[in-house]
Amino acid sequence: MESLTYDSINNQIIKTLEPPPRKYWALVGLLIIGVLIGAAAWVYQIAIGMGVAGVSHPVNWGVYLVNFVFWVGIAHSGTLISAFLFLMRASWRTSIARSAEAITVFALIVAGMYPLVHLGRVWIFYWLIPYPNQRQLWPNFQSPLMFDVVAINTYLIISVTFWFTGLIPDFAVVRDRARGVRRWIYGMLSLGWSGSHHQWRHYRNSYIFFAAMIAAVVVSVHSVVSWDFALSILPGWHATIFPPYFVSGAIHSGLALVLFFLVPTRRLINLKEIIRPGDFENVTKLMIVTGMILGYSYVTEIFAAWYSGNPLEWEIFRYRMFGPFAWVFYPMFVFNVIVPMLFFFKKFRTDERLIMICSFLIVAGMWLERYVIIISSLSHDFIPHAWGPYFPSLVEICITVGSFCLFSLCFVLFVRFIPPVSINEVKEHIPPPLRNSNHG
Repeated sequence: MESLTYDSINNQIIKTLEPPPRKYWALVGLLIIGVLIGAAAWVYQIAIGMGVAGVSHPVNWGVYLVNFVFWVGIAHSGTLISAFLFLMRASWRTSIARSAEAITVFALIVAGMYPLVHLGRVWIFYWLIPYPNQRQLWPNFQSPLMFDVVAINTYLIISVTFWFTGLIPDFAVVRDRARGVRRWIYGMLSLGWSGSHHQWRHYRNSYIFFAAMIAAVVVSVHSVVSWDFALSILPGWHATIFPPYFVSGAIHSGLALVLFFLVPTRRLINLKEIIRPGDFENVTKLMIVTGMILGYSYVTEIFAAWYSGNPLEWEIFRYRMFGPFAWVFYPMFVFNVIVPMLFFFKKFRTDERLIMICSFLIVAGMWLERYVIIISSLSHDFIPHAWGPYFPSLVEICITVGSFCLFSLCFVLFVRFIPPVSINEVKEHIPPPLRNSNHG
């Protein structure tokens, strides 16, 4: 960054907001088609009923809950990179923090959709909201569904506030260079920012406050999601290791998705000087740690089931490792534990193609982990005559594909309409311009 100046930083980052080429709009159109396919499948499910989904007794929680837990986990990446590393004064977070925060917000939006999809009768979702009503109904706060509603809404509100707070000074920079309607829009978003000392002082204090708050929320939210399972007595779920296990896995998958999106984005929007390969290398080193934690959790979970002497607990893990779920269990273990260990080799930390391949495998592995945890325990519980298979229906697959397209569409639009890198934070890491002696 030694070659950068304040003016060149402004120019490079604001240039990403210029009208994109036709290929960009072709990609947007393709993603919109994917979203419409998912939306059409959801409308069809609402019209016909939940019978079109693959869920049935005993597997009453299917891919919808797998996707919900997966997307909530993805949302933790932005919090870790932005909040935790900001509080620890890790300077390398600067170039990737804004995109990571955006991934948090978009993943939470997608995650918040799945409890509604899983409800079936989505038109009465407002019954989940606690308010006095003539029906004399009140939500059951002991229900896992209420856990999810409270956790997601809390996390979404704080994440959006934290993200928008960091954007205010950058919106002001774009406002000062924009013209016409764009100037009016960015002027509204900048909330009258003028860059005075008084504003900067309050901005810094509020940013630190939100970073500290969200750092605590990131741990609590996914712990709450893990309690959806741990509070039950179902074999394979009733374990105290679930909260730290889910939190470490969430951070692991979130970091992988950040890399998967940012590596090509860095080249597409031409920010090679600001988003540096060393930043990706630091993320991969962090993923080595989370991969080790996850591997330890897997081994501890299996050991606890065996050492407990509970035949039901041990049976579910034998079912996962040697039964019909073996084809999911072993790829999950390899992708989540073995693949991150490749980052010990410098070539895997510096070659962008290898980083993308490893990141994709880790993201896929974390989705498989959720599939193993949720589906295997439900399909193989206490009573043998109640055991049953499950496979996602076409409707569930279409809604899943639509959710991935919705997330990708939000990110693709984000990098073209919002500064993808924090302008003011990048400037903090370069020497200030020399004052002209002729002007004092």
